[in-house]
Amino acid sequence: MRIRTVGKITNRLWCLGREESNVYILEGRDSAIMINGGFSYILPDVLEQMRTFGINADKIGKLLLLHSHFDHVGIAPYFKRTYPAIEVYASASAWRILAMPKAIEIINSFSALSAKQQGVKAVGAYDLDWRDDITGTTLTEGDTIDLGGVTLKISETPGHSNCSLTAYEPTMKIMFASDAVGIPYQDFCFPSMNTNITQYLASLEKLKPLPVSCHCADHYGYITGDEAVRFVDMSLEEGHKWKAIMEDLYRSCGGDIDAAGTAITDYFYQQMPGYFIARDILEGVFKQIFKFIAKNQ
Repeated sequence: MRIRTVGKITNRLWCLGREESNVYILEGRDSAIMINGGFSYILPDVLEQMRTFGINADKIGKLLLLHSHFDHVGIAPYFKRTYPAIEVYASASAWRILAMPKAIEIINSFSALSAKQQGVKAVGAYDLDWRDDITGTTLTEGDTIDLGGVTLKISETPGHSNCSLTAYEPTMKIMFASDAVGIPYQDFCFPSMNTNITQYLASLEKLKPLPVSCHCADHYGYITGDEAVRFVDMSLEEGHKWKAIMEDLYRSCGGDIDAAGTAITDYFYQQMPGYFIARDILEGVFKQIFKFIAKNQ
């Protein structure tokens, strides 16, 4: 079952943000962690929801960034600057990207574009821009984050991005895979294979053995019940389907990446109108995937 409203999931876990962009608070005995940084424009919503649900920001000792894309790191600068004791976690690749001036420029410009697209003007009062002052701890395959009675196990799951991580809580069987697993838009499952199709599918195969009772997506809420159990398999099926569609389209466009990018973007919005990413950003992502296809024909 797909649940797109914010609120308490379990006694230890909350979903915050907006329908298209979610962050999670997971509490242990000793500390709480914020998982995902979301879009920057969700910050006023998150702060109000924390007040409503009685979540004390002073108890959030950790912040986990599952990858470095602009729509997954947006509120991290505010929380790290406001609560300097928070320990921020990310992969080595993510930290390299987040230190690059060009990447920082893209994060800030795409964040501003997305806020404008959503009609959100209230974020100007907050210090949300990425700069070079956010540093933290590097995570790699097999690492754990201990919250006291609650432990997150870390897997490297590249494909959507080179820097993607998945966190898994084995006792409660909760998965936080960000966009390494399909995006549950409406009744669809969209496999966002942005960087490397082969790695994306391999990462899904890697996650398949994990039993899941709750899949906490970064976009469009969380999934419980039988669908949570099946969601990685569903993502794999859709991944192979979209791979075939894009390879056929690339060939039909005679290897013209720009033409193929425009055509697949048109097709995408016909299938999924109202999707949260601006068209020009998404078309750029599709062209990136076609460049991978071109290299692997």
